[in-house]
Amino acid sequence: MDITIKPLTPELINDYFDFFDNRAFTDDSPYRCYCQLYQMTKEMYQSEYNNAAGIDYGVVSRKIAEQQIVSGTLQGYLAFVDDVAIGWCNANDKSNFPVESCTGAHFYAPVERCEKAVVCFEIAPNFRGKGVATALLQKVISDAKANGYIAIESFPVIRSERYEWDCAGPIRLYEKAGFVKVAEEKDFIVMRKELR
Repeated sequence: MDITIKPLTPELINDYFDFFDNRAFTDDSPYRCYCQLYQMTKEMYQSEYNNAAGIDYGVVSRKIAEQQIVSGTLQGYLAFVDDVAIGWCNANDKSNFPVESCTGAHFYAPVERCEKAVVCFEIAPNFRGKGVATALLQKVISDAKANGYIAIESFPVIRSERYEWDCAGPIRLYEKAGFVKVAEEKDFIVMRKELR
């Protein structure tokens, strides 16, 4: 299988939505999003969704994601096979995240720290277990090094058994890529890979 990884740009917006609308959640995943929430504060969330009373939640989410892609607030990589998007990784400059997102996550670091955060993967069900997440993560690492980032952090959830919809990615994925545990929270760990 020949996997091509491309950074998300406004030119790939149709591929992004094609993936999320047609392949990302075809396995009854409990998630239904466009990876837009991590970049939103609680106030932004309340403003956008409260002002959209009577409008489908998915329509509002899609609009927000589109705005984030165009502005560069939502960053990451799409994986393609035969020119069809089959995977996604939210890998963003930590300064693009709010101090506290509407999800309660704390991924933010000031721009001068030159750090990236890998916060989400979504792989089309029939491509899972075939190295797509690994290919995405390797591209994140190589591009972060090339662009002068000093480190990448990830936040895998602590689980006693495999979970099909593990959007943060399993701990072993990061361990294989050279990440090490630097902190432990109640239900997740912080893993870090130094790039210098």
